Amino acid sequence: MIEAVAFIVFPTLMVFAAFSDLFTMTIPNRVSLILVFVYFALAAYLPLPWHTLLMHVSCGLAVLALTFGMFQLGWVGGGDAKLASATALWLGWENLLDYGLVASLAGGVLTVIIMMMRWNDLPKRLLSIDFVARLAEKTNGVPYGIALAIGGLIVYPQSLLWLKLSGV
Repeated sequence: MIEAVAFIVFPTLMVFAAFSDLFTMTIPNRVSLILVFVYFALAAYLPLPWHTLLMHVSCGLAVLALTFGMFQLGWVGGGDAKLASATALWLGWENLLDYGLVASLAGGVLTVIIMMMRWNDLPKRLLSIDFVARLAEKTNGVPYGIALAIGGLIVYPQSLLWLKLSGV
């Protein structure tokens, strides 16, 4: 039963965070809190060795410190910072570079698509849809939670939790 939770909760929350960011430009705090809570529940259930648990916690905290600084500079949103940190907790140092690379590439593609929307005049019918109008607004940022979620979803099957729970 708990194995199913690990295979369902993380991907579901990643997809939810992506769509929430797309439609509202916010990622609810509860997404990151649930990710952290479920991670620790799974770590206790498996059980993960203390060293592994501390390494994953240090990874999440390091990403939190980095993204908090980025938030203070106005480079990312607070929800993005918390989502990246909670995802780093799940993935650990061993997958952090892959996560950063995939999220960066996805973010680059996402940014180009949004910039193309902003440079071209969209039909009024399309702009009547709230989230499309928000994305097309030149003064708004990019819903980077989408890229963070894509990165998390692609890298998650390489994570220690996934491998332990799938018996690999």
